[in-house]
Amino acid sequence: MRGLLGLASVAPIEFSVGVARVLDSLARRMRQTGERNLQLALPGLDAPKVVDGVFESLGRMLYYFSRLPSRRSGNIREWIEYEGFEHYQQAKQRGKGVLFATGHIGNWELSAFAHALMCEPMHVVVRPLDNPLLDDLVKHYRTGSGNRILDKQDFLRGILKALAANEPVGILIDQNTLPENGTFVDFFGTLACTGTTFAKLAHKTGAAVIPGYAIWDPTREKYVLKFDPVFEMTGDVATDTARLTKHFEGVIRERPDQWLWLHRRWKTRPEGSPPLY
Repeated sequence: MRGLLGLASVAPIEFSVGVARVLDSLARRMRQTGERNLQLALPGLDAPKVVDGVFESLGRMLYYFSRLPSRRSGNIREWIEYEGFEHYQQAKQRGKGVLFATGHIGNWELSAFAHALMCEPMHVVVRPLDNPLLDDLVKHYRTGSGNRILDKQDFLRGILKALAANEPVGILIDQNTLPENGTFVDFFGTLACTGTTFAKLAHKTGAAVIPGYAIWDPTREKYVLKFDPVFEMTGDVATDTARLTKHFEGVIRERPDQWLWLHRRWKTRPEGSPPLY
């Protein structure tokens, strides 16, 4: 992996996109999952073409991820710019911390990294990689701009401490989970088991919630880090989880080729329902 990142950091972007295409050819199950998800969610689209775009997006991510050590506050805007930064300022003024609701769309690695350089460091909740050596390598890249990683095994204390200090925390909200950790909500017309931890944290702390994500804009030839207006929570866990999920669905519909359809998002099924994969 060190060698791959080293090559990607000096080679043109076509190299990284090529690596993603090789992954596509080797991991056929990932493509099958992506096309199945699109059949469920967006049957009117050309599923193979959209999945091609997903792998191109992953190749673009590799290209920029490999070059993260070269980024500083003085040159990060060559890659990315804000849209809706005023929403973040409004959230900070509330004084109870900011919870970013984000997902696997666009360049989720660059979004957190860049925010630390353009504004202030943040805390990011991640699941440690199974290989500890690879996990250390990825952490080195992720924390190069000053961000702090909160492992999912022991993240609650770190989140509460950060929010109490009026600091930002980023959490991915778009993954499948088990029934004991979530609730079933509508996602593209199919019930999807979705984690409720995010909504519970927002209710408990009173932190401001902002949907945030970095989308590739081909016309500008850079990413746009979009902050949507503060998402007002109702106080009901199931309702707020469903509303956030529906909001994120709208983001995906605008850029379907930049979301990670390769994940079995509808793997967990309601009791008595047939499997979808």
